[in-house]
Amino acid sequence: MRAITTTLFLLFSVFLAAQMPIVLDLKAQGEVKDAWLKERMQSVLPDIMRRSKIDMWILISREYNEDPVLKTMLPSNWLSARRTTMLVIYDNGKELENLACARYDVGEVFKKAWDKEKQPDQWKQLAEIIQERDPKKIAVNRSEHFGLADGISSYHYDKLKETIGTKYQERLVEGTPLAIGWLETRTDAEMVVYQQVCRIAHEIIAEGFSDQVIQPGVTSTKDVVWWYRERIRELGMTAWFHPTVDVQRLDPGNLDHLRTFSSRPDQQVIQPGDLLHVDFGITYLGLNTDTQENAYVLRAGETQAPDYLEAAFQKGLRLMDILTDQFKTGRTGNELLAGALKTAKAEGLKPTIYTHPIGYHGHAAGPTIGLWDQQGGVPHRGDYPLYPNTAYSIELNTAVHLPEWKKDIRMMMEEDAFFDGKAVRYIDGRQVELFLIPRPASHLGK
Repeated sequence: MRAITTTLFLLFSVFLAAQMPIVLDLKAQGEVKDAWLKERMQSVLPDIMRRSKIDMWILISREYNEDPVLKTMLPSNWLSARRTTMLVIYDNGKELENLACARYDVGEVFKKAWDKEKQPDQWKQLAEIIQERDPKKIAVNRSEHFGLADGISSYHYDKLKETIGTKYQERLVEGTPLAIGWLETRTDAEMVVYQQVCRIAHEIIAEGFSDQVIQPGVTSTKDVVWWYRERIRELGMTAWFHPTVDVQRLDPGNLDHLRTFSSRPDQQVIQPGDLLHVDFGITYLGLNTDTQENAYVLRAGETQAPDYLEAAFQKGLRLMDILTDQFKTGRTGNELLAGALKTAKAEGLKPTIYTHPIGYHGHAAGPTIGLWDQQGGVPHRGDYPLYPNTAYSIELNTAVHLPEWKKDIRMMMEEDAFFDGKAVRYIDGRQVELFLIPRPASHLGK
């Protein structure tokens, strides 16, 4: 019996592997990421520095206390900063100088610019690099409102000011436009691979929302959550947040649509007739996904979801279209939010929009387009404008009243998309119909 079970498990694993896109080994991943970094330093950063009118950018971090931006500039075989890592990027008007105020090159991009035998003090060497180039503006990553642009430590900022003297202290500026611009901008090469990253996430979700994982009446939502975590690890990736799986069902006394996002039940046993929802994200090749999709558990004799659930699902898709139709270069996140809510409500929908950038981070750099508890706009982060070549998790829900269930449900959706400056496209498409559990077997009759 044990041998049969082992054989079935192996066959199941082979079947799943046959559906999954290729996952590169670590060496290949490192080569891809290093190539991207070299290209980005040549094609992305000069434009952002000139757009921001800043000619020098200084990034400083200690080992294991990395600035989020600096961490994206390290070579793939550096898993953290080393000692005190100082990077200096200077625009001389013709090209960028990428310097490491360190005793060695930092990868192939940042060239060694400190000879300790000639100048024993690293901070004094940094001051000499600045004085030799005499920049008009020196950006450092300090920001009141954008956490990803606030990477310099208090000590390092104070030490930098002490080191460079009054003349250059007056030229210090916040590096927010550089930090956000660098993090949010996607290249053509990255977008080719991003489609595969999103496809892997879609395939994992589909596996979990199937009768290969779920036995109605037995499997709990917590079981599925941990299956997702194990599956991600099995593929050699990481989750950037713990997934959630939750249930909405025909139970008028269970007002699940009124729950806050922090008060989902820890686990529920999945039953026929349930509407399932997953929130799920992976990190692969330094890029992140964030996806929410939905499934229906068939009752005995059913071959498809009830019409009223399909109609509710279509209302969610319509809200996504309304939001992405608002995307125009230069509009702020708050403007996108207000325009989409106005149109959706005029169509009779009950929308809540909380869309965010995606990329190097899950909740990434760029404009915030609503928060679930701030539908009137988000100060500061919502005032940041939309730029081309940026990616977003189109995240939202629409409340729908179901007379058949005698209550409202939330149709919660999220798919990753790319804005090229003219239009929005989903990086690997989006879910357009509910998953069915179990999948109807085409070779079996009623």
